Amino acid sequence: MADKEDLKDVNKTEGAEGPEIKSETGVSGEAKSSENKKKNKTFSKKEKAEDVLKNQVAELQSQVDRKNDEYLRLMAEFDNFRRRTAKERLELISTAGEDVIKGLLPVLDDCERAMAVLRDSDAMAAAKEGTELIYTKLKDYLKSRGLSEIESKDKPLDTDFHEAVAQIPAPEESKKGLIYDVIQKGYTLNGKVIRFAKVVVAV
Repeated sequence: MADKEDLKDVNKTEGAEGPEIKSETGVSGEAKSSENKKKNKTFSKKEKAEDVLKNQVAELQSQVDRKNDEYLRLMAEFDNFRRRTAKERLELISTAGEDVIKGLLPVLDDCERAMAVLRDSDAMAAAKEGTELIYTKLKDYLKSRGLSEIESKDKPLDTDFHEAVAQIPAPEESKKGLIYDVIQKGYTLNGKVIRFAKVVVAV
């Protein structure tokens, strides 16, 4: 009888241990599931952080591109301003005496008219020679300062240099559209027109 009771006790003990083993297996599975969830959350956070960083990098790159475009545009504007200023400065230097020279042009005109009268007078040879000398000196001086006479006679009318004050019938077909006569000479100073030539055009 004692042996049977011992066997029952052993079976009870084994039966008690069985559920405990199953319980440990269940706890282990829950722990793994919890660990996987934590890993997934961590991975998700990393993905979100990477997306945020990518967006920040894209925004910064966009800002850099905008600033670079602004810099290039400002550089181009400054270069244009520098060239324009240099050109204006050269024009100012080259035409600094424009008013003075323009004031001398009527004197040049008077000399030419006087020579035209004296050219036909044998009695006033000395006056003719003196006037021609003054005229030559004045003309050479003005030329050295950048004054140039605008070519007009028998040239096509160019409104950039000529002012048509009259028209006459062309004496021949080949003269049509050409300047027939010059009423008043035109001049440029260092390439800039300071007085248009007043001309008669054959039509």
